Amino acid sequence: MRVGLVIYGSLDTLSGGYLYDRKLVAYLRGQGESVEIVSLPWRSYPRHLLDNFSPAWRRRLAGLDVDVLVQDELNHPSLALANRVLKNAPFPVVSIVHHLRASEEHPAWLLLFYRWVERRYLASVDGFVFNSRTTQKTVETLLQTETADTWPQNKNPLRSAQSALSAFHSSVVAYPAADHLDVPAAEAVERLIDERSTRSGPVELLFVGNLIPRKGLHHLLAALARLPKRNWHLHAVGRADVDLGYTARVRAQSERLGLSYSVTLHGRVSDAALTKYLARCHLLAVPSYEGFGIVYLEAMAFGLPVIASNAGAAHEIVEPGVNGFLVQPTDTAGLAETLTRCLADRSALAAMGEAARQVYDSHPTWAETGERIRGFLQEQVERSRGGVKRET
Repeated sequence: MRVGLVIYGSLDTLSGGYLYDRKLVAYLRGQGESVEIVSLPWRSYPRHLLDNFSPAWRRRLAGLDVDVLVQDELNHPSLALANRVLKNAPFPVVSIVHHLRASEEHPAWLLLFYRWVERRYLASVDGFVFNSRTTQKTVETLLQTETADTWPQNKNPLRSAQSALSAFHSSVVAYPAADHLDVPAAEAVERLIDERSTRSGPVELLFVGNLIPRKGLHHLLAALARLPKRNWHLHAVGRADVDLGYTARVRAQSERLGLSYSVTLHGRVSDAALTKYLARCHLLAVPSYEGFGIVYLEAMAFGLPVIASNAGAAHEIVEPGVNGFLVQPTDTAGLAETLTRCLADRSALAAMGEAARQVYDSHPTWAETGERIRGFLQEQVERSRGGVKRET
């Protein structure tokens, strides 16, 4: 099977979505499949929209010699209109949806625009690979609830939305995994949990995510400022060069709140270094919208309970009070209350850590996820060869 994959930039980009794509490519190639990476350079959202009108980009898409074309939904602004050249292509087009841009926090007018662009893109493909059932439901809702006045220049937008979820469009939910890290055996994790629960000194908190507004580090800092500083220390791991303006604001916020000695920004670290923080820290706190949240599963592999957002897909693996907590990120007082509860009872954290590890143990591996997607892609190729065409 010859597979094309459309992405922005390099497959080695540091993010959960790129990790997912990277593990899929490695699995497909390991099974003897051919994978061609079709890359566009990173640019601004408006500039990506202009890609749709590039003759060279359209020719490149139409000229691909593949059996199936996979597109990371992150690339939707460059494909929303350009995919028209693929309506009669001899191969199916499948979108990997990690999460929608329209699910992020943006001004209302901008969200309307993002919804319009993403809906147009989602209706242009033949099938979907979703990283969670929540992401699947979010896409279905977007396609089903938009009205004619939000999709201009379309004679029958409701029919287009319905066709995107019709028998001509199929999907699969393929959860991410966490076994890309050097995960300790269950017995070793039990020892880590015991050591944490009896260790003296401050409770060590871990934040993992690139320093961008969506990840919510500023909300976490505002909540932590309400707690006694001697009781905790925060390790923040993630690239600081993605949004330099936001990084500067976070540093200034930390100094203004008097947290400079209680918060360490480590920047990007290797997987080996990340495992050391996962093994040492007591609790993961990443209060952000996530289409799945691989970082939560990574933490659970090391017996860490997690604090996650009540928006997004975290609820699919986080059971409040059992293996973690779900919070409203912008509710600083509520987040501070949850953190206070965690800091006050290390034995409760240990019990939640044991439950968290059980979630990891019952979760698919990357190989199982890769095989699930591979089987789905093969089905799409067979259907395409059988004469099933996209409705336009």
